Amino acid sequence: MTDGIFDLVRGDGPLVVSMPHCGTALSPGLAERLTDEALTLRDTDWHMPRLYGFAAGMGATLLSARHSRYVVDLNRPSSGESLYPGQATTGLCPDTLFDGTPLYREGQAPDATEIAQRVEGYWRPYHEALAAELARVKERHGFALLYDAHSIRSHVPRLFEGRLPDLNLGTARRTSADPGLIAGVVAAMERSSAAEGLTCVADGRFVGGHITRHYGRPAENIHALQMELAQDRYMDEEAPPFAYRPDRAERLQRVLTAVLEAFAGWRP
Repeated sequence: MTDGIFDLVRGDGPLVVSMPHCGTALSPGLAERLTDEALTLRDTDWHMPRLYGFAAGMGATLLSARHSRYVVDLNRPSSGESLYPGQATTGLCPDTLFDGTPLYREGQAPDATEIAQRVEGYWRPYHEALAAELARVKERHGFALLYDAHSIRSHVPRLFEGRLPDLNLGTARRTSADPGLIAGVVAAMERSSAAEGLTCVADGRFVGGHITRHYGRPAENIHALQMELAQDRYMDEEAPPFAYRPDRAERLQRVLTAVLEAFAGWRP
């Protein structure tokens, strides 16, 4: 299903995979207002639908955004409040790139009215679809499992020191899912990562954004996890065209398969 805002592939299992930052479309007239560097869409979570394509065979529902996070960030609260107070981050309608350089040409950043319009036109439809899919699978199975899929360049000094671990699981500090479920997923991630020579961490620099924190309600049988991946493990992250690298992705996909099997195989 495609409605211009998102792509939706429904599965029959309890797992819903959300990909809020993989979109590359820009709203009308936006391209002319962005800097040349911003027009490369460098901060996109590139190739998420391809990387996680295997999840459809596990019965997962796949929801992916079509528009760039430069239009509106679907993993931020619509109020615009910071998810990481005191730390460098980007906002609901960001005005800088991850490295802190300007996103917009001089005087071209959106005002409050335009931001509100973007929330209504792009943010709200995605979240309405996500909430509806979680309700659908919960009605069918008695519970819902939400996996929020992300990626980022392996080195972004403004956001984190040094190199990011290859796999970064976020559980909102163990509050967004059942403790036993989290323990099982962490164990699967650590075991499989070690076997593949990859690094991993739980609740490190990225503990989960708005989607994980808002929808993860274990007491209501909705369990949410976020995964942030280092992009150089599956693509060329440094310069356009940011090409997908199947030779790198295969190893990472084996770990992700183990993670999703542990997640989707859990029962309350």
